[in-house]
Amino acid sequence: MSSPSPLNREVHTLYQQNHRWLLGWLRPRVDCRELAADLVQDVFIRVLSAKDAQAQLQAVREPKGYLATIARRLMIDHFRRARLERAWLQALAEQPEAVAISEETRAILLESLCELDAMLAGLGPNVRRAFLLSQLDGMTYKAIAEQLQVSVVSVTRYIAKATQHCVLFSLGALDG
Repeated sequence: MSSPSPLNREVHTLYQQNHRWLLGWLRPRVDCRELAADLVQDVFIRVLSAKDAQAQLQAVREPKGYLATIARRLMIDHFRRARLERAWLQALAEQPEAVAISEETRAILLESLCELDAMLAGLGPNVRRAFLLSQLDGMTYKAIAEQLQVSVVSVTRYIAKATQHCVLFSLGALDG
């Protein structure tokens, strides 16, 4: 049997020293013991699977701060996804029966919505709003400019920035 790698030993030590603390830190923030336990496990998976994990761990000066930052991001992602899922389920519930879709299609659409939400989260509010007004509502740049109370040139820049952001995101250039 081979011995664990240095990274595995470091993460194991980090886990032993901080698991209980991180669980206690998360539990009141998510108000659910099981969700807190799941997020703690996800934190350590994220630590293990990080790009250049060994170097990152060696650079950590405050392990609790490092772990709390990862946990906070995972918690935000979880709540964002839950909020989006609730809105999606409500929209589905309001649809007439003839428009009902299969569970598989629902799951695919929900996953796509979550990816779109994550992608748009990286944009500023005016850029995001201009992009959505253009792409979803089909508004002209002039109409968007009037609604946002900015110039048409600004709207053109917003749309260009959003488009570039979407392309980079889809290519994986903006992933952690």
